[in-house]
Amino acid sequence: MVTGFEGRHPRPAAAGRQIPREKPKPLLLARRVFPGAPKNRYYTAMSKNAALLERAEKLMPGGVNSPVRAYAAVGGHPPFIEKARGAYLWDADGKKYVDFVGSWGPAILGHAHPDVVKRVQAAVENGLSFGAPTELEVRFAEAVAAIYPSIEMLRCVSSGTEATMSALRVARGYTGRDLIVKFDGCYHGHSDALLVAAGSGAATFGNPDSAGVPKSIVEKTVNLGFNDAAALDALFAERGPEIAAVIVEPVVGNMGCVPPEPGYLQTLRSITEKHGALLIFDEVMTGSRLARGGAQERFSIRPDMTCLGKVIGGGMPLAAYGGRRDIMQKIAPLGPVYQAGTLSGNPAAVSAGLATLERLTPEVYEKLEHLGARLEKGFVATIADLGLTACVQRVGSMITLFFHPGPVRSWADAAKVDRDRFAKFHAGLLAQGVYWPASQFEAAFISAAHTDADIDQVITAAKSALEG
Repeated sequence: MVTGFEGRHPRPAAAGRQIPREKPKPLLLARRVFPGAPKNRYYTAMSKNAALLERAEKLMPGGVNSPVRAYAAVGGHPPFIEKARGAYLWDADGKKYVDFVGSWGPAILGHAHPDVVKRVQAAVENGLSFGAPTELEVRFAEAVAAIYPSIEMLRCVSSGTEATMSALRVARGYTGRDLIVKFDGCYHGHSDALLVAAGSGAATFGNPDSAGVPKSIVEKTVNLGFNDAAALDALFAERGPEIAAVIVEPVVGNMGCVPPEPGYLQTLRSITEKHGALLIFDEVMTGSRLARGGAQERFSIRPDMTCLGKVIGGGMPLAAYGGRRDIMQKIAPLGPVYQAGTLSGNPAAVSAGLATLERLTPEVYEKLEHLGARLEKGFVATIADLGLTACVQRVGSMITLFFHPGPVRSWADAAKVDRDRFAKFHAGLLAQGVYWPASQFEAAFISAAHTDADIDQVITAAKSALEG
């Protein structure tokens, strides 16, 4: 707590007399005590960000509500964001950043798109949540099914974790099998069965497995290397009748941007079909980002089930899982697989999702591809000019500059990156007003709100950061 009165106690008020309260000092001038310093030893804190972090750390683990926000992997302290518009963020101290995090993917149109905001405002005027069916839910489901031919039925949830967790439960209920196959470095949310050799924050902190996950649960999860089709074929040859599903990020974004090798996704499709297992595409990140119909449209693959989030929620807490009708009819109230959610498909969230999906035109994807290619070209030229050991990997509007000679095709490759060099790179970008993911193992995102000038700014900032 920033008060400026540590070690002092107010005198009790005399009976019937009020002691006037001292006007609070502006937070930028608040006085704080160094940890462990004697009482009444003060210094003046000029940073509102620092003051907010101090308050947050007393109440939230690491001062954050999601681990990668803490900057533990890159050093320094995270800016606290006060507002966002288009491609830009402003922190609590008023500093402006060009944003390449995009709320970790949802802000494909840019922040606070006026049409999306208006739709949400109109929805909440009628109520925030009813716990009952609405027409908006139906319209949203119709829109998703029209965009994703593989989704004949769907169920809304509130997070990507819920979507993947539920999809796996349905896969087990449908097939009558227990074994799940995932790939090292792919992050599918924080449910117990999937926190095994995971990417994203788990990889960022150097501990792919989480404490608190029972061994008996993860025994039903088998990990393989991404892009290793031979290993998957061998596993199915040995244990095919036990495998309920293979879940994959078709383009991995949670160990940095790692695309599939040519033919890899087609091989996953053919192997799972041959053995009666389900193929689940985790498109929480790639869905409606790499194409309007996601990675499955871009690579012409039709999975049995799909998990969606981020972009389809337009920045609101919304996700969904869906797939073939015969599979989805196993879900209660039609079938024996139970899953429920109080806020699932709430009107505010589906309104934001609908408004976003309606604005994802071919022109949007043309612009995203143009901006992505411009940024990739600039990064590659900078790396060559400076003679650095690094590589750039991009698919559409997802991009990562890896401090690795490249190519990065699996977690075995990604684990060899120079994390210290990335931390210096990140600090250099941040100092120059570029908000980049605070982990080597997170993809950066370009939005339709970015301009050529924004891309050029990050290329210039990157050169300065890499020279230092």
